Amino acid sequence: MEPRTGQELFPFTIRVPDSELADLRERLAKARWAPEPAGAADGYGVPRARIQQLAEHWRDAYDWRVWEDRLNRYPQFTTTIDGTRVHFLHVRSPEPHALPLICSHGWPGSVAEFLDVIGPLTDPRAHGLSPEVAFDLVIPSLPGFAWSGPTPDTGWGPRRIARAWATLMDRLGYRRYGAAGNDWGSHVSPELGRIAPEAVVGAHVTQLFSFPEGEWLSYPPSVEPDLGELTPDDRAALDGLRHLQRHAGSYAHVHGRQPHTLAFALTDSPVGLLAWNSQAMGGLDADTLLTHVTIYWLTGTATSAMRLYAEYERQPPADGPTTTPLALAQFPHDMQAIRACAERDHAGIVSWRTYDRGGHYAAHQAPDLLVHDIRTFFAA
Repeated sequence: MEPRTGQELFPFTIRVPDSELADLRERLAKARWAPEPAGAADGYGVPRARIQQLAEHWRDAYDWRVWEDRLNRYPQFTTTIDGTRVHFLHVRSPEPHALPLICSHGWPGSVAEFLDVIGPLTDPRAHGLSPEVAFDLVIPSLPGFAWSGPTPDTGWGPRRIARAWATLMDRLGYRRYGAAGNDWGSHVSPELGRIAPEAVVGAHVTQLFSFPEGEWLSYPPSVEPDLGELTPDDRAALDGLRHLQRHAGSYAHVHGRQPHTLAFALTDSPVGLLAWNSQAMGGLDADTLLTHVTIYWLTGTATSAMRLYAEYERQPPADGPTTTPLALAQFPHDMQAIRACAERDHAGIVSWRTYDRGGHYAAHQAPDLLVHDIRTFFAA
């Protein structure tokens, strides 16, 4: 049995019993479907037809073992940090000068987000890229997510996660490294630079969640940009944020205030979990989407994963902007950053690139562009 404390690293392999997969299929076969009146498929949430189609594919065609094997190709470990279990992939580069890079996912994603970029980032020579830029990758499941398991206590917001990542990298013997992240990982990675400024050479993110005071999940900042003087791009980004709040952001408010109330349903019903999580996974093919949902189902982490939103709202405001060199790779089918607000919260922005394809899950949707942006930033 793993000790509750200590610095041990334990090799880990994902092995889901056949009985759990059979139980999942049985639950999907017995699903009770919410009635949907005529016209409700437009503007009332995820349409029933869409979820039925995904659930049928999940039950009859989706093969978890394919994805389990893909994940198990890479060395995995668990360790205990600050009283909680942390699961992570640790993929070393064959290049001797490789820079360690810790990559953080978000909700409703998982470590599977990075499967398509592991190869070119760790072994660029084998993928037709210059070996001058290569990485040793550390890809953890966020505390409370997947095989990190439910956190035993509350308080696991982005800042505490960043402290755990600093401990993890130190435990692995890395004294100088980079950070990259998507979604909640875009919160955690700059915070890691704040917590370990002597170690973190730079942070690369795919979103900058910096909003005007009172907009969405934001704390009142000390210096507020003049909204009347926003550039056209910033004004368009703000309009997009407000559209998202009004039409597609309800999950964030529920997670931030009463995650446990919803979690009973999501923990008991795979169809409920599928409907709820899939609303934030547009643009993914069915098997990729179902892999993330399956991970939450098999690990029983719907509750603790959602709680991250509530923990974010409860953590104290930051004491000033981050200063670590920071890069944003912005993809079109995603929320666009408001630069005036981003520069208020992050003093070290040195790269801001926008791309013409890809979306919120760029590592799935445009892995070549994401790899190029990460390599270009850290090469500097």
